[in-house]
Amino acid sequence: MLTHENITTAKNHDAVLLRGNCVADKENLEKLNDYGIRYVFTRTVGVNHIDLAVAENYHMHVARVPSYSPNAIAELSLTLAMMLLRHTAYATNRTAHKNFIVDETMFSKEVRNCTVGIIGTGRIGLTEAKLFSGLGAHVIGYDVYQSDAAKEVLTFKTQDKLLAESDIVSIHVPHIPGKNDQMINQTFLGKMKSDAILVNTARGELQDNEAILTALENNQLAGFGTDVFANEKDLFFKAFKIDQPLPDPIIQKLIDLYPRVLVTPHIGSNTDEALKNMITTSFDNFNDILTAGISKNEVKPA
Repeated sequence: MLTHENITTAKNHDAVLLRGNCVADKENLEKLNDYGIRYVFTRTVGVNHIDLAVAENYHMHVARVPSYSPNAIAELSLTLAMMLLRHTAYATNRTAHKNFIVDETMFSKEVRNCTVGIIGTGRIGLTEAKLFSGLGAHVIGYDVYQSDAAKEVLTFKTQDKLLAESDIVSIHVPHIPGKNDQMINQTFLGKMKSDAILVNTARGELQDNEAILTALENNQLAGFGTDVFANEKDLFFKAFKIDQPLPDPIIQKLIDLYPRVLVTPHIGSNTDEALKNMITTSFDNFNDILTAGISKNEVKPA
């Protein structure tokens, strides 16, 4: 993972290939420019970790992986939702401590009796919709663009109706800075059922952690699963001592609500197929730039 602290490891190289939690801000890009690096590629769909304007100013080529296995993210979203619905983390944590008593917390609805709301019905959202539909759930969706493919799997609703009707809400929208920052806020959560489950495996910038914490503490939300946080470079890929508080006290309080809150360290793309897609496309990006001077996956500042 590229950080301010290890940026010097990029010396004597021609290019860098980043992940979403790498730091490619003005400070690091200036140093990469000093090192003579002209290729700043990322094996992610999103590029919000790269200062595109600075990269453009230094005449750097920036390319991304526009898509990879949608099943990877969709399956993790489904897993988090099902763990919260069936209280499996709660149950297995108890048995790990030699407590085999079955209590009322372990009671749940069956997923076939649930309404699942998918916000963002692109490739990943549609894949999760198919997975839930296969389990018998009633699947509804919200998206500005209502594709014919999605209409075959789910019923489109307004976002407000989706939030009001869903037992499980899963987020699959891109983060657009200045437009949907912290869209999962107090107002959003207030429109959800108090016994609903929320899952976000998209981008951490979409969620207001404090609002989610408040909703959970006030029993206005039953459970929360996430694979992402804003500024996750301060958290993920690091190991903290068990008695050491996390850098962000709100995230600490969220994690303290386990097993009502389930956090995974941005592992949505950690599958064999997704990794294969990322590496293959990244190799193609390098090959295209070096042989033709351009790649179809190049990204420019807006």
